[in-house]
Amino acid sequence: MSKLYPVGVQNFEGLIHDGYVYVDKTAQIYELFNTNKYYFLSRPRRFGKSLLLSTLEAYAQGKKELFKGLALEKLEKGWTVYPVLHLDLNTQKYDSPESLTNVLEENVRNWEALYGASSAEIGMARRFQGLIRRACEQTGRRVVILIDEYDKPMLQAIGNEALQNEYRSTLKAFYGALKSMDGCIRFALLTGVTKFGKVSVFSDLNNLMDISMDDRYVEICGISEKEIHAYFEEDIHALATATGMTYEKACAELKANYDGYHFTENAVGMYNPFSLLNTFAKKKFGSYWFETGTPTYLVELLKLHHYPIEDLEHIVTSQPVLDSIDTASTDPIPVIYQSGYLTIKGYNKMFENYTLGFPNREVEQGFFKFLLPNYASVSVSKSPYQIQCFVEEVMAGKVDDFFDRLKTMFAYIPYELARDREVHYQNILYIIFKLMGFYVQVEYHTSRGRIDLVLQTQDYVYVMEFKLNGSADEALAQIREKGYAAPFAKDSRTVYRIGVNFSDELRNIQEVKVEAR
Repeated sequence: MSKLYPVGVQNFEGLIHDGYVYVDKTAQIYELFNTNKYYFLSRPRRFGKSLLLSTLEAYAQGKKELFKGLALEKLEKGWTVYPVLHLDLNTQKYDSPESLTNVLEENVRNWEALYGASSAEIGMARRFQGLIRRACEQTGRRVVILIDEYDKPMLQAIGNEALQNEYRSTLKAFYGALKSMDGCIRFALLTGVTKFGKVSVFSDLNNLMDISMDDRYVEICGISEKEIHAYFEEDIHALATATGMTYEKACAELKANYDGYHFTENAVGMYNPFSLLNTFAKKKFGSYWFETGTPTYLVELLKLHHYPIEDLEHIVTSQPVLDSIDTASTDPIPVIYQSGYLTIKGYNKMFENYTLGFPNREVEQGFFKFLLPNYASVSVSKSPYQIQCFVEEVMAGKVDDFFDRLKTMFAYIPYELARDREVHYQNILYIIFKLMGFYVQVEYHTSRGRIDLVLQTQDYVYVMEFKLNGSADEALAQIREKGYAAPFAKDSRTVYRIGVNFSDELRNIQEVKVEAR
């Protein structure tokens, strides 16, 4: 039989029974369960959080037979059976106060069918408290509480302050039951993509140990390089054969596309499990993780705060900023980081600052592909073709065609998007040239007020300077004065010096002047 890859499989019991490959995380699960009581874990979507909770549930329910051959089988001696309350908020679309209340109501009713209800308990939080107490009293065992994607309602309400306040109020009271029923709880783990802090859902639940940036648990979700070679060595060889690569090249491509997630400053890089398993199953590289969910709420944050896109690749920040999200904040970086689109690339021990960047090629390319139609007047379906045309025109030396196409990107930009026009122009240019950079060599530098750019292909070098409300002649003069083309003086390729001026009044390119050598 072919190996079964657990793509999208989130139930541990079904995974084991059906013979799917399982990367053994149970030693860390044992340590987690027996070291502390209350935990919070933030990881990007599709990173194995749901499977982690399902594995914990099977362990807490004493299902020893499922752990045969795994590390936990030898570590656990007692196999105590605990009552488990497992809440999954991942499957609902949250667009009204009722949508969250309905999910909570459904789960609470199911638990009340097991442990009874009390008419004296009014409200969801009081009913949850009563359930925890009765489950403990009836079984003689303290309760294990597992909450999956606790923040899904809050994330979907970003940009809708009234709805987010509703969700915050509901969840704050509901999760607060954990603290009030401390004596009846054996273990609790909340997982999510983000951590909302300050006066948010955790303000009454301040006894959680956050292990999101904890060296002990960096490998509890995701797949490390060591695990890839331990569990998927044959699969790498099969992938190499199917794609016509050497084994070494296949390893390098896997690393470039799917590795690079660092959850502390000294941690090993973790591979995205969803993309990795899809690649082995289909024997083909693809943007599997990115295509399962688009970062719409992140783009709205970037546009709302007129964030310079180029700054995403030059971020230095501190741990408190990364640790939690203040819903009133104007900084989109914590949300982008916790959502998995940025990761830790470096750490300055003296200043205790983190340098952030894109974890890998899949995320970087996918993110910019998604940004383009959200900033420029080009449809989602035509966006990849437009980039293809740009690259083909640059490679063929068709300067006029290239700038005619660029003008269409700036046409019909809604006024509200271009309110801070200089930033908006620079964002569109940066996105376009960043996407082109996956196919041709691009060096792009900006300072507020000007842009200089170098594109290189096999036959051509393009040295460009962009001005806003100036003139193309001024731009060309700056290329000469600053010596931007000097490094290519002895180059055999055709070198184009190009001055471009944007008009704030026209909201588009006004003038282009070209000098060829």
